[in-house]
Amino acid sequence: MTALDPHTTLVDQLKGGLDAPICLTWELTYACNLECVHCLSSSGRRDPRELTTTEAKAVLDELKALQVFYINIGGGEPMIRRDFFELLEYSIGNGIGVKFSTNGAFIDADKARRLAAMDYLDIQISLDGTDATVNDAVRGEGSFETAIQAMDHLRDAGFDDFKISVVVTRHNVDQLDEFKALADAYGATLRITRLRPSGRGADSWHDLHPTQAQQRQIYLWLLEHGDNVLTGDSFFHLNAIGQEMGTGPLPGLNMCGAGRVVCLIDPIGDVYACPFVIHDEFKAGSVRDVGGFSKVWKHSELFRELREPQSAGACASCGSFDACQGGCMAAKFFVGIPLDGPDPECVDGFGEEAMALAAAGTVAPPRPMMDHSKPARVPVTISKR
Repeated sequence: MTALDPHTTLVDQLKGGLDAPICLTWELTYACNLECVHCLSSSGRRDPRELTTTEAKAVLDELKALQVFYINIGGGEPMIRRDFFELLEYSIGNGIGVKFSTNGAFIDADKARRLAAMDYLDIQISLDGTDATVNDAVRGEGSFETAIQAMDHLRDAGFDDFKISVVVTRHNVDQLDEFKALADAYGATLRITRLRPSGRGADSWHDLHPTQAQQRQIYLWLLEHGDNVLTGDSFFHLNAIGQEMGTGPLPGLNMCGAGRVVCLIDPIGDVYACPFVIHDEFKAGSVRDVGGFSKVWKHSELFRELREPQSAGACASCGSFDACQGGCMAAKFFVGIPLDGPDPECVDGFGEEAMALAAAGTVAPPRPMMDHSKPARVPVTISKR
């Protein structure tokens, strides 16, 4: 890894990029047994161009050479791939730890014991409600019971400290205490992340994203529980509240890491700056290109641009810019706000103004590039609480 300069801050150095990503997400497949209404990759059907086992292992060889120490594996549902355990064991055997996200449908008692026997492995069970009414409205009928059964199997197999991963929406924000209690009951860790308008989330975002009052509720809850709850640095757009209250920023780097310390490899090998911007504008290359992933990470023009100092743009005159850094690039992109504009959930309300301007314009917001939803998909009615 690149040596860090002791005369500049860690965040400033990370903004300039590293020799390898700290947080690499790899969506192994677009195939999924569920069709969550906020799915960032619009998963459902397998893409026939999916990387083969041999190609996937070659990528893992590259990551080992780059000294990548862990990867986030997702989908779709990654356990649908027949070579899932083969790739899992190959990665861990190469000294690359794995954290994988799953809806739990394929974790039975035998697989839970197999997973519990592995070192350098973490598991995230996705859950979006502490009851079937709230969860299944987003994730599909029966998905709550499926996730609970998977968690039971992991607990019974002695898998220590798995994660319960929650996308916070306006319909489950009042259940944060219940989510924490559920995680504690299993000896698990709660992980909450921000909803983004990516994939199918572009269509459900306006119905699901927390209200302004709920944004403040999330911030205050994280202040109280943040030391024992993971966030994936999702909520740095809320730090302006901390500046107003004098309570300071939430724990984390509090910066957009896209193309700097974060990137995505999708199931067909395309490399994007961030898991939440699967769009040609943010595609840096492909692991199938000459030079593979290493060349994309180190030499792509897109990543080079993202690692340059970024303009504060429309937020330059806002006294909260240093606290929130203008928010999430992906959240802006898919609602039609310029990348140097305010976050759509800006706690000072500037995002609402920017969205209104975007809606009044002549150019429609960008659409996600690919949709792997199943043709017979039935719309899910969002439960109101």
